[in-house]
Amino acid sequence: MKGAYSIRNWTVELHRRGIITFSNRELKENFPGVSVRAIELALNKLISAGEIMPVWKGFYVIIPVEYSASRVVPAVQYIDYLMQHVNRKYYVGLLNAAEFYGAAHQRAQQYSVVCEFPSIRDLSKKDTLVHFVVTRKTIPQRWLTSFNTQYGTVTVSKPELTAADLISFQKEIGGLNRACTVLYELTEAVRFGKLDETFFEYVPVATVQRLGYLLEMSLGYDKQANILYSKAHRHGCKFQRIALKCNKPIANCKTDKKWNVIVNEYIEIDDL
Repeated sequence: MKGAYSIRNWTVELHRRGIITFSNRELKENFPGVSVRAIELALNKLISAGEIMPVWKGFYVIIPVEYSASRVVPAVQYIDYLMQHVNRKYYVGLLNAAEFYGAAHQRAQQYSVVCEFPSIRDLSKKDTLVHFVVTRKTIPQRWLTSFNTQYGTVTVSKPELTAADLISFQKEIGGLNRACTVLYELTEAVRFGKLDETFFEYVPVATVQRLGYLLEMSLGYDKQANILYSKAHRHGCKFQRIALKCNKPIANCKTDKKWNVIVNEYIEIDDL
């Protein structure tokens, strides 16, 4: 009968082949003669020894030697495998996506993953928090791309969707000021001329209005703002009068006529 030592050898062999994740199902398939209890004991020994880490029920990450001191593997190395395991469409977004495009001025305090409804619980491993932001819309594959990681690939929102999400999910990253600070750096990678109906079907019109206003009036990206404005109207976006900052008084605040945005918030980006 195969036991704990063989299971450890199996994980070592997986790592040697560049695979750092596995599930209980794979264990049972590879060790059919080992009882559930014996497998649990073997896994607990490996966890205690700092050789694997559990990140989801029945899903584990093998800890490479470069992460052995902290015993925590960065989410970017396993998130794609985890989302396949739970069978959910996703993309890495917000500040974590912005980092892929050189907008790393603001260090993310959490790893933000956007996924389709229903909700999914956050993951917390020592100093690492994987925060799932849920959308009720179908994620548009047109605005996603893949990056290679040390142990696989990861799906990330393209710069244009990342810019929109920074505004849509501003509360997730600390508010409009922080969103604008990152947006200031990110906009160099944005190409709004590529926008099509899939973008405007997914991104709320209110987000388009706020994004356009901020690009033009707060960040000085007039050219990009005008392209966004033109594309939005070409695709039938109707600009209703909205507040720049939600849940904040609008009395005696001016309205920007172009974007139809009530300017009830003063934007101050961090020093760059």
